[in-house]
Amino acid sequence: MQIWNCAGCDHTLYFDNVACLRCNAMLGFLPGRLELAALEPADGDLWYCVGQPDGSHYRRCANGLTHDACNWMVAAEDDDPLCHACRLNRTIPDLSTGNNLVLWKRLEGEKRRLVYGLLRLGLPLLSKTEDPEHGLAFDFLADAEPEFREGPGVITGHADGLITLNVAEADHAVRERMRQEMAEPYRTILGHFRHESGHYYWDRLVRDSSWLEPVRACFGDDQLGYGAALNQHYENGPPPDWSDHFVSKYASSHPWEDWAESWAHLLHIVDTLETAWQFGMRVKPQVEGAEGVSFKNVRDPYREADFDALIDAWLPLTHALNNLNRSMGLRDLYPFVLTPEPVAKLRLVHEIVQAQREN
Repeated sequence: MQIWNCAGCDHTLYFDNVACLRCNAMLGFLPGRLELAALEPADGDLWYCVGQPDGSHYRRCANGLTHDACNWMVAAEDDDPLCHACRLNRTIPDLSTGNNLVLWKRLEGEKRRLVYGLLRLGLPLLSKTEDPEHGLAFDFLADAEPEFREGPGVITGHADGLITLNVAEADHAVRERMRQEMAEPYRTILGHFRHESGHYYWDRLVRDSSWLEPVRACFGDDQLGYGAALNQHYENGPPPDWSDHFVSKYASSHPWEDWAESWAHLLHIVDTLETAWQFGMRVKPQVEGAEGVSFKNVRDPYREADFDALIDAWLPLTHALNNLNRSMGLRDLYPFVLTPEPVAKLRLVHEIVQAQREN
């Protein structure tokens, strides 16, 4: 994630900020420029970037105006009241019920991080309203009360460009309970979004392309029965040697899930590396022979074509981050071990992402 400077006072700005803490300028994220900008009011409900009164004008996203749920802006000439991220929503929960407003705002915050990453990677990203056949949409659904519920309730997943997420995932206590029940080392809202987006981009970038056979050779035959494979996974668990072949236990359940977990993992890597890069972080352990990291060979993690440069920076950084967390009595920030086979899968995902950027 990038950091920015306020055009009015040069104060450091972060992705979720809505106002500059030094000069109080209103801030808005401009998705067309991938920039968090300080803004000044123009005529009516329009805003312009500080110091640029004759430049482009913007409106606040309707979800920001109505629910204080978004800090993204919409170009003045765009007729859609919602920003690039919010217009991807097909369904949101009843915000007048229970804690749904708070939970939905958490989902939106993490979804904006997903959308930022997809835009930084130059991936195709249109809503289903704009492109009914190939577009992306989100359903944020809440379970009915137990006495009115039929079936298992809302299940997080992806189907034909529609990502469904149970709003209960935004309840920290509920999500932690589910993490423990499913023996997962890592479970986050952003992780869900990145994983499900992997299924979407398998359809967009792999399924009908020349990449299909290389992906099958690397991840396995996706034509194997999906439902039966998941049932077997939940009943019997992963194979004993799963960590030699997969980035997570769940990745071992089916080639589609292996791809989606690897896709999500690549997004974790490039975004975390970008944050470290933006902060000028360096890792140089004060012991002889220890592995260090410098970003001198990584120009921009999101655009870095050299996958080895990413991995060479990533592994020492995760060792440092994990030990920092342990110093605070927290779980490892990065509870994964990358063995050669999962790294080869990440390399292929990275190659596919870079290739589509060039097209």
